[in-house]
Amino acid sequence: MKPDGGSLIGFGSSGIGGDTFKAFDPAKNTSIEPSFISASSDDVARAVQLATEAAPVWAKLPGADRRKFLHAIAANLEGKIDDLVARAVQETGLPEARLKGEVARTAGQLRLYGDAAATGDWLDVRIETALPDRKPLPKPDHRSMLRPIGPVVVFGSSNFPFAYSVAGGDTASAFAAGCPVIVKAHPAHPGTSEIVGRLILHAVRDCGLPEGTFSLLFDGGFEVGQALVKHPAVKAVGFTGSVKGGRALVDLAAARPEPIPVYAEMGSINPIFILPGAIAEKGTDIQNGLHASTTLGVGQFCTNPGVVVLEKSVAAEKFVSDLAAKLQATPEAPMLTAGIRKNFTAGTNARAHQPGVKVIANAPAQSGCGAAPVWFETSALDFLGNHGLLEEIFGPSSLVVWCKDRAEMLQVARAMGGNLTAMLHAAAGEADEELLAVLADKAGRLIYNGFSTGLEVSHAIVHSGPYPATSDGGRSTSVGTRALNRWARLVCYQSFPETLLPAELKNSNPLKLRRLVNGVWSDGAVG
Repeated sequence: MKPDGGSLIGFGSSGIGGDTFKAFDPAKNTSIEPSFISASSDDVARAVQLATEAAPVWAKLPGADRRKFLHAIAANLEGKIDDLVARAVQETGLPEARLKGEVARTAGQLRLYGDAAATGDWLDVRIETALPDRKPLPKPDHRSMLRPIGPVVVFGSSNFPFAYSVAGGDTASAFAAGCPVIVKAHPAHPGTSEIVGRLILHAVRDCGLPEGTFSLLFDGGFEVGQALVKHPAVKAVGFTGSVKGGRALVDLAAARPEPIPVYAEMGSINPIFILPGAIAEKGTDIQNGLHASTTLGVGQFCTNPGVVVLEKSVAAEKFVSDLAAKLQATPEAPMLTAGIRKNFTAGTNARAHQPGVKVIANAPAQSGCGAAPVWFETSALDFLGNHGLLEEIFGPSSLVVWCKDRAEMLQVARAMGGNLTAMLHAAAGEADEELLAVLADKAGRLIYNGFSTGLEVSHAIVHSGPYPATSDGGRSTSVGTRALNRWARLVCYQSFPETLLPAELKNSNPLKLRRLVNGVWSDGAVG
């Protein structure tokens, strides 16, 4: 499969639009054919119209049919993995093994969310039967559940061309929840995006679903994304990227006559706290794990450990010195885009000139998109007095914060903003509840004696956190089956006759759902 550069508007495509752009090979520092055409305002209108027409069909689509569709997409991705990975290697500079693993994760995610749609547990069905003879007032019959909200817009991310892009978690969870999806492809990997988009459309046709189930729009700038967010028929947005980009979309959505939610994953420094006993027991293992975690993917993970907090001691100083030597010897590798490389260089250069900050590793990087680790150290006092040190530098860079004692460690923890993850390395019995409680207030996922990179998709996983990690303060997750809840809203049916109730709420429970009936969970019939 090869891309042709046109947006996919339902079952049609657009070859007429605005400016053109090309993908870029960061490893070879060259552009890649073909040219991609930015979608026009008519393309946006057509994609949203089709999605709006498809929304009522999707709202009624049984969970088993959604599962069939999501499983079909997964199978299509697996069947074309060689084509997908070959194009993604060109557009991202990421290694083939990493990308094959990402396709596998994306397929597994699609199947997990499809299965969740079929079982229906996520719908949170609740039934309170009437008590007409209750005194002094009768109790009405209440039945509630989550229902899909309608057309969803998803923005592809730069750093995960599969798992967080066209068929990634936001798209998969929105489909599973019963919503049609319009994806605004990331301009860093448009060819990969188009191939994935065509595979989704094959599944749409094979499953007999409406044309507006899915569309994919290209744009080398911001106009198409802004137009989609502002369109009155769009009901929610999923985004993975920078704080600046996420905030722009949140503010745009809030300014609409009808504001809509934007579920944006934005900035995270993912602090790691290493206690003295852990260094004494397994310092070398932690050092190796931290080096691998912070250099994985050239540091371009949203869960990259960006701040390392330690109590100062002879052993801790040797730990950091040895780690710095490993970092200094780490060869450069291409970053995803020239823009990301430019921002990384600007960020590390600015940090190097901050008061009280010292460079401890700065491996040379020569190529246009290449980057190597750049690490810093500072004192807790300087860290607490400089809010700029709380900002994420996207790439292979971290900041060591030296504390004089555990009390100062707690101060540093309390000063943190919201994060996707927080890590604690401790010997047996060394961790204290106070530090753990602070970290639980600051992050969506706490990791004990482990590292944040490498995220297993499961029912229980949480990938969110307080602002600025996410725009909604960590009240939802973008990974795991709870992700479906973002694309639905609660509806209560009061005193409805059985014939007019949705199947999920009928007394007979024809879908065999697990429901909360008069305060007791049951998968049986009512009455």
